Amino acid sequence: MIWKKKQAESLDKDLIAKYKLSPIQAKLFAIRGINTDQQLDFWLNDDESKLADPFLMHDMKKTVNRINQAIDKGEKITVYGDYDADGITATSIMVETLSILGADVDFFIPNRFDDGYGPSLERYQELVNNGTKLIITVDNGVTGIEEVNYAKKCGVDTIVTDHHIFQDEIPDAYAIVHCNYPNQDYPFDDYCGAGVAYTICRALMTDNMSELLDLAMIGTIGDMVKVSGEGHIIVKRGLEILNNTQRPGLRALIKNAGLELGSIDASDVGFAICPRINAVGRLADANLAVNLLLCDDEEEAEKLASIVEKLNDKRKQLTQEIFEICEKQIQQYGWQSKKTLVLYDHNFHEGVLGLVTNKIAEKYHKPTIILTEADNGELKGSGRSVVGFNLFNALIKLKGTVLTKFGGHEFACGLSLKKDSLVKLRNCFESSFQPVATSELVKMYDDELNLNDLTLDTYRQMVKVGPFGTDNPEPVFSITNPHISKLIKIGQNKNHIKMCVSNFSNELDLIGFDRSYLDTNILPYVHMIMVTLGINKWNNKAKLQGIISDFIFAAPPSLTSVRIVDLRNENYIMGFADRYLLFDKNSIEIANNIDNISSDKIILAADYMQNNESVVFLDTPTSKEQFDRVLNNDFNKIYLRFLIDPYPISKLPDRELFESIFNYIVNHPNLSLSDYKLVATYLGINYDCIKFVLRVFWELNWIDYDVKNELIKAITSPKVTKITDSKYFQAISQRLTFTDMLKNMSSDSLLKYIKDHNSNL
Repeated sequence: MIWKKKQAESLDKDLIAKYKLSPIQAKLFAIRGINTDQQLDFWLNDDESKLADPFLMHDMKKTVNRINQAIDKGEKITVYGDYDADGITATSIMVETLSILGADVDFFIPNRFDDGYGPSLERYQELVNNGTKLIITVDNGVTGIEEVNYAKKCGVDTIVTDHHIFQDEIPDAYAIVHCNYPNQDYPFDDYCGAGVAYTICRALMTDNMSELLDLAMIGTIGDMVKVSGEGHIIVKRGLEILNNTQRPGLRALIKNAGLELGSIDASDVGFAICPRINAVGRLADANLAVNLLLCDDEEEAEKLASIVEKLNDKRKQLTQEIFEICEKQIQQYGWQSKKTLVLYDHNFHEGVLGLVTNKIAEKYHKPTIILTEADNGELKGSGRSVVGFNLFNALIKLKGTVLTKFGGHEFACGLSLKKDSLVKLRNCFESSFQPVATSELVKMYDDELNLNDLTLDTYRQMVKVGPFGTDNPEPVFSITNPHISKLIKIGQNKNHIKMCVSNFSNELDLIGFDRSYLDTNILPYVHMIMVTLGINKWNNKAKLQGIISDFIFAAPPSLTSVRIVDLRNENYIMGFADRYLLFDKNSIEIANNIDNISSDKIILAADYMQNNESVVFLDTPTSKEQFDRVLNNDFNKIYLRFLIDPYPISKLPDRELFESIFNYIVNHPNLSLSDYKLVATYLGINYDCIKFVLRVFWELNWIDYDVKNELIKAITSPKVTKITDSKYFQAISQRLTFTDMLKNMSSDSLLKYIKDHNSNL
C-alpha cells in the first residue's frame, strides 16, 4: 500500500475572503475541486429549494397522474419496499406522503428469510388478491419482470421506483422512475431508493417537503450513494432536520443509541442509526422499523425503539460469535495460507453473514465467502472481496453449474449452491484468485496534521467541508515521526488500541480498531500515522480524537548501525524493506497475499543478486546448507522473521493420528483426494496434514492410489514397516527440526551464527 499526498492549486484569495474560509477549509475545498464562486456558493448555501425539477425524471408526470387517479377513485395502493435502511426509509417517505394526500395506502416489506431480496411473484399474487390496484415499488423493482407482468395481466398497475442497475430486460411497468434512467434530463444520477421516493413526493406535493429530508438522508448514508451534487443537499439539510426532529420514533431511536439531538453528524448516522434500522431486517420483520419511523405516539415509539435496541444488541452478539467461529475454522484447518476463504457452518445466522464476511475479508485480506444452510437444504451466504480482485467476474461463471443463485458486484455478492457443491466452490474460488501487485494500490491523504494548531474549533471548521461520504471522502491526515505514548489494548477481546501522539505543546488521543498487532516492539518503526478526526463525547464533555486509518513503517534512526534485527516474535509484516527473500518457491503465493508487501519486492533467495539492500528472511530455510549459502550475500541489513513454514505441516503427526487416518481408509475405501477435504472437516484435521499422512502411506506401500480414477484404498496385507522408514517422513522431520531450532534459538546465538557466516555483518 502506497500513500500519496493530494495536490491542488491554492484557492483564490478573494474567494477565501468572501466565504470567510479558514486555512483548513480552503485547503480541503481546493483538494476536492470545489474552487469556483458558483461551486462554493452551492456547497455552503444551497438547500432543497435548489434541487432540480422532479418532473425532469423519467415518467414522473405519468407517475403523479396515476397516483392522483388512484387517490381520487379510492383505489388501494401498496408500497413494496425493502428490508434495509434505504428500503425502510423509502417506504416510510412514500407512505407518509400518500397518507397526507388521503390515499388508501398500505405497505409491504419482504422478509429476508422467507422472500429474499427484491420482487416476489408469490407476494405480488397476495397483493393482487387483497385488492391492491396500484403497486409502487421503492428501492427495488427493476428486476421484477415476471412479477410486473403478472400484476398487469390482473389489471393492476405497477410504478417501479428504483436506483439499482438495469438488467438486460426492463419491466413492462406503468411507469418507471429511476435516478439513472438512460437519456433522461434529471441532472443527478446517484440517488438511493429513499432519494428517488423523496423526489416523487416533491412532485406529488409541489413542495420541497423538507420534513422528509431526515429520512432521505438516513437512506442516503445507509446505502453509501454520493454525498456530492444533490446528495450533498440531501445529507446536509437532512442532518439539520434530524437534529431538530419531532418524529417520536427517531427521537426514541436516537436516545437509545446514546446520541444527542443537536450534535448528530453523518458518522453518527452511519455507525449508530443505520445499523439499528438494518438490524431489524437482519434478524426480524422489517415492518417493525417502518412502524417505528411512522409512529406518532411517544409511548408506542419507545416500545418499538426498545425492541430495535435489543435486536441491535443481538446483531452485534451474533456477529462476534460467528466471527470467532470463522477464525477458529481458519486456524484449525490451516487456511491462513489460502488465497481465498470459503467458510461454512449450518448454524450460522443468515442475517449477519454479510457483516461477518466483511470483517473476515478485512482482517485476513482475502476474498471471503461465508455460508449457512437454508431451510430448503441449500447453502446460501455472502461474499466480500479485497482491492484488486473482482468478485463478480470470478463467480458469475459458476452460476448455473456450481451456484444455483448469484448476484452482486465487484466487492460484494450473495449466492446459493447445493450442499454437495461446497468443495467444488472452494476449489474454483481458490483457482480464480490472481493477486494484484500491492505496489499498484495507492491511497491518497489530504495533508500533514499540525498538532500545534489542532483544536475542537479546527474540527468544527473541517466539518463545514462535509458532510463526508461517497464521492466526498472524509479527510485523511498524516502525522509524521510521531511521539507515541500510552499505548494500551482496549475492547472486550483487546483487539483495539488506544494511544496518544504529542509534541511539546499539544497531544491527540488516537483509536485504532482491529490494530491489536501493534505493540511496544513495533512502535519505534512507526514513521507515519494516517488518521481521520472525530469527537469523543464522554460525561457531557467533547474531546477531539483521531481514528487510525493506517500505519506507515520505516527503520528507526536508532537502528542505523544495527545490521541484524531479530523480529521473530512479531507476526505483523511492516512492509518497508527493500526485498523479501523466500527460501522455498511454494511460499511465493502466500507472500503475494500479504497485504503490506509489494509483489515486485519478493524474490527467491537462490535468485537474489543485489547488494547493500535491507532484506527480510520471510520464510524458513529448509536446511542449514541453504541458509549458509544465502548468508554469503552482501546485505545492508537483515530482518529475521521466519513467518512462513514451507512445509505441508507445522509439526509431525503422532502415532494415534496415523492410526486414525489408516483405519478411516480401511473402513472407507475408494475415496478421492477431493473427498478427503470433507474428511478433514469431519475428523477435525488439517487437510494438508491428511495429505502428508497419505503420502507417507503411499511411499510405504500401505495404500494403493488409482491414478486414472484418483481413488485411494488400503492394501490388504501391507509390508510391516515403521512410519520412520519413509524417506519423505525423514526429510520433513529433518526440516522441521531445523526450523524449530531457528525459531527457538536465542537471539544472541542466532545473531552470532549469522555474523560468523558473513563478515560484512
